[in-house]
Amino acid sequence: MKKTAISLAIAAAVPASLAYAQDDAQAVQLYGKANVTFQSADEGDGANTDIKSNASRLGVKGELPLDNGLKGIYKMEYEVDVDGEEDVFKQRNIYAGLEGGFGQVIGGKFDTPLKVAQKKVDLFNDLEGDIKSLITRSDNRESNNLQYTTPAFAGVKVSAAYIGHQGEELFDADGEPIGTRSDGTSVSVAYDNEGFYLAYAYDQNVEANDWYVQRMVAQYNLGPVQVGALFEEQEKADGSTQNGWLTSAAYKINQWTLKAQYGQSDIVRNDGETYSLGLDYKLSSAAKVFGFYTDETAADDYDRSYFGIGTELKF
Repeated sequence: MKKTAISLAIAAAVPASLAYAQDDAQAVQLYGKANVTFQSADEGDGANTDIKSNASRLGVKGELPLDNGLKGIYKMEYEVDVDGEEDVFKQRNIYAGLEGGFGQVIGGKFDTPLKVAQKKVDLFNDLEGDIKSLITRSDNRESNNLQYTTPAFAGVKVSAAYIGHQGEELFDADGEPIGTRSDGTSVSVAYDNEGFYLAYAYDQNVEANDWYVQRMVAQYNLGPVQVGALFEEQEKADGSTQNGWLTSAAYKINQWTLKAQYGQSDIVRNDGETYSLGLDYKLSSAAKVFGFYTDETAADDYDRSYFGIGTELKF
C-alpha cells in the first residue's frame, strides 16, 4: 500500500510539474540516476556475486520567482532500489526554502554541511569503497534540519545548519535513560576557485552519541589531473579521540578516467585500511561504464574485497 501510494503520487506530480514548467517557463526539473553493478564480494566466507543498486535515485527540483528578487526553491529526492531487493523508494534530500542576494535558507531532511564539504574527494562514492565504509561515521543526512548558506565572497562560502533532536532520549550501556540529546549544529567554511578547493567543517551533537567531529578537505584540479585529501577527527564524550584520513587521485585520458584511493582510520573499525582502484569509460555526458576493485582490512581479522563492473545513466 505504501509503495503504491508513493508511486501514484510521483506519477501524478510529474506531468503537472512539466506542464507548469511549459506554461510559466519555470525551472522545474525531473531528474534521476541509475547506477547498477554486477560484482563479486569476498566478505570472509568466500566470494559471492550480486547485482547491486548504488544509491540510484529519482527526484524533482525547481525554483519559483518571487517578489523583491527572491525565489522559492525545493527538492524532493528518493533513492530507487533498481535490483528489487529492498524498498522501492527511500527518502534522500527533501527540502524547501528561499534564495536571494542574502544567500539561501532551506529546511527539511538533507546532507549536513560537514558531509557536503567532502566535495568529490571520495572517488568511489556510493560504491563499496565509499568513505562511509571504513573512514568516517559522519556523512549524515539529518531530519529537522534548518540551514543557512551565504553567497560566495571571493570564492568563500559558509553553511550553518541547526538540527533539532526533539528531546530524543539518551541511554546508558544497560539501557537506562540518562537524559535527552542536545540539538545539533553543523558548519562548513569552503574556498572554491580556479580548480582549488579547501574546506573546514565541524559537527556538534549531530550523531546519536553526541560526538564532536572536525573535517578538513583539499582538492586540486589541473587539466586532466585531480588530487584530493580528507582528514577527520572525532572526539567522544570522555575526551578521547579517533581519526581517519584519505587521499585520492584521478587522471583523464580522452574518454577514460583512471582512479585510485587510499585511506586509514580508527573511526569505524580499529586499524582500518582501505584502497580502491577504478576505471571509467565515458559513453556520453550522461552515461558511463566502469569497473572497480576495493580491498578493506581492520583489526579482529576483518578482511573484505570487492570487484565489480557497472553502468551509470543520468537524466
